[in-house]
Amino acid sequence: MHKKQGTSPYPFSVFRSSSFRIMAMFAGCFVVCGITVMAVSGYHSLHLLRQQLQKVISNERDEALSDAVIHDIPHLRPVMTELVRNEPGFYYLLQDAQKHIVVGNMLPLRPQTGWRTLSWTHRSLPRDHRPVIGYGVLLDDGGYLFVGIDAEPVQTLRRDLWFTLAWSAASFIVIGFAGGFIVSRLVLNKIETISQTARDIMKGSISRRLTLNTTNDEFEHLAASLNAMLDKNERLIESIRQVTDDIAHDMRRPLAHLGQHLDEIAHEGLSHSQQHTLSLAKVNLDEALEIFSTLLKIAQIESGEGIPDTQDIVLDEILHSVTELYRPITEERGQKLILRLDRKALPLSGNRVLLMQMLANLIENATNHCPRGSTITVSSGMAGNAVMIAVADDGPGIPPQERERVFEKMVRLDRSRSIPGTGLGLSMVRAVVRLHQGTVRLLDNEPGVRCEIRLPEAGRKLTRDVPPPVIRVQDTGNAGK
Repeated sequence: MHKKQGTSPYPFSVFRSSSFRIMAMFAGCFVVCGITVMAVSGYHSLHLLRQQLQKVISNERDEALSDAVIHDIPHLRPVMTELVRNEPGFYYLLQDAQKHIVVGNMLPLRPQTGWRTLSWTHRSLPRDHRPVIGYGVLLDDGGYLFVGIDAEPVQTLRRDLWFTLAWSAASFIVIGFAGGFIVSRLVLNKIETISQTARDIMKGSISRRLTLNTTNDEFEHLAASLNAMLDKNERLIESIRQVTDDIAHDMRRPLAHLGQHLDEIAHEGLSHSQQHTLSLAKVNLDEALEIFSTLLKIAQIESGEGIPDTQDIVLDEILHSVTELYRPITEERGQKLILRLDRKALPLSGNRVLLMQMLANLIENATNHCPRGSTITVSSGMAGNAVMIAVADDGPGIPPQERERVFEKMVRLDRSRSIPGTGLGLSMVRAVVRLHQGTVRLLDNEPGVRCEIRLPEAGRKLTRDVPPPVIRVQDTGNAGK
């Protein structure tokens, strides 16, 4: 597939991806299962070693008691003396009822029957810090016999087991999460390729397609399905666009001829009422021609893959030109038009004619829908790395639930039916803003409405790398246009 173009708009997205979460859960299960298996195996090995040591101690104890026949100090003394001399690997202790050592290589112990594990504090003779595991027996005459063996192997095995578990858990975690990161990165690269292609298509490159690889995996199958869907959509869009263009062109021709015929009739001798009817027909015809012309222009703008005749523009010049053009109109209608510019020149990159058309539509829309005495303010400024243009009025405003609809083609609110217009002015504004990779939103001007447009500064992109911008709507309680 194609490599990802530019910087991904989703920083640190690997750690939020589904593939990483799945790999993380798998790694967690792998760690738990691996540690559990190792812990059970280690515990079993430790238990077997302890059993083996206990069996050796039991055999040594039983042999000593069997050789003594009678279980008291006098009979056990010669046996234990011989064992201490000939069995250096064992620990022996024979003490009397007063805890005095009779024979042995250990310090005195508190008499206690059964298995005992002695820590390093119970030192042997000569003194060392090695642990001892053994078995104690109370004798018939009150004496005490203890037979033990070095328990260092048990402690070493236990310590090694914990060490192995800790390092294994750390290794499992590192390997699991590293593998999850790598797999997620590979998956995200392919997903980002699909996303980038989708963004390019939404920006106008409808012929863009995903490149198929030779892996024959699920991503290739997905790419093939998406390409097939995009091919079909492109054919449908082209078909609809062609039909629309044909209708618009075909309708404009007879309408233009009809206008010529009406002009010819106007030169003939007609009554006053006939002249009035002819004038109304001419007005309606001009309005129909304007609608067809505007629809064609919007379709051409929306279908464009780039801005035609792009040039560097100073926003102040455009604002001055458009406001000076409409100032006589607003004064004639008893309205006030104010221009507020940023202190520094704001550079733009785009089509000068289209940007002027966009501003003209906004100002004309405000003048048409505001009563006498209203104030219309055109302002500019910077908002982050975007150039902001705002056209605000203190007129009746737009209801919250209608603010998105007013940008659609041929939409006119109920209170605007009596005002001249085609319902395409704001549609043209949105098309031009989208073409220039900007955003447009409606805000409450308290009272009235404020249309705010943000366009990329010359040579830069907006902070949010988005597909064709959406219209953000905020609440207001004003009446509709």
